[in-house]
Amino acid sequence: MIRQRRHPAATQATTRLEAFTDGVFAIAATLLVLDLTSHALGEVGSDAEMWSALGDMSYLFVNFALSFGLLCLLWMVHVQQFAHIARVDATMMWLNNARLLFVVLVPFATNLTTEYSDYLAGRLAMPVAFFLAILCSWLQWQWAVRRREVMLPDLEATAAAYGRASLSALLIAAVVVVLAPFIGSAAFLLFLLDGVFTRVLRAKTD
Repeated sequence: MIRQRRHPAATQATTRLEAFTDGVFAIAATLLVLDLTSHALGEVGSDAEMWSALGDMSYLFVNFALSFGLLCLLWMVHVQQFAHIARVDATMMWLNNARLLFVVLVPFATNLTTEYSDYLAGRLAMPVAFFLAILCSWLQWQWAVRRREVMLPDLEATAAAYGRASLSALLIAAVVVVLAPFIGSAAFLLFLLDGVFTRVLRAKTD
């Protein structure tokens, strides 16, 4: 995860915050694979038994792919936001740290959802972790919009419009939290509608 662009007027503090964020996302995404490597296949004596054992791990692969994909989306949103953010202050840094707090909890939450999906807390762990990470992302952008003269010098007139993608993801994440106890990880498929929902919000606010 290497950034290809950043604001040309980005300060050293902004650049270091981006580098720290990239590192945390990379580590969290890598740790997700531990669920797969720590799972014992059991006794395997033939190719058929091997394929059967791998098939029994399908729920692990699904949750791994979901969490990895959503982490990548969260990172991409961060990259898009900081392509416009020139300066950060203490509040912005702590909101970013709050976002990362829930990002690093994603591997743990994914494991809970995988291992304890029969329980309500297990089914909610992953959706709630992502919801809180997305909430912090949205709050971070709202703070930048509030101080757009300093933080968003090239978006003063249209800064609020760039928060629609974060708002769309936040609303979808809230619905996922509500639906997850009933349909499990399938609720995350709602994020496929993020692009459409973002365009709807744009049409309503233009």
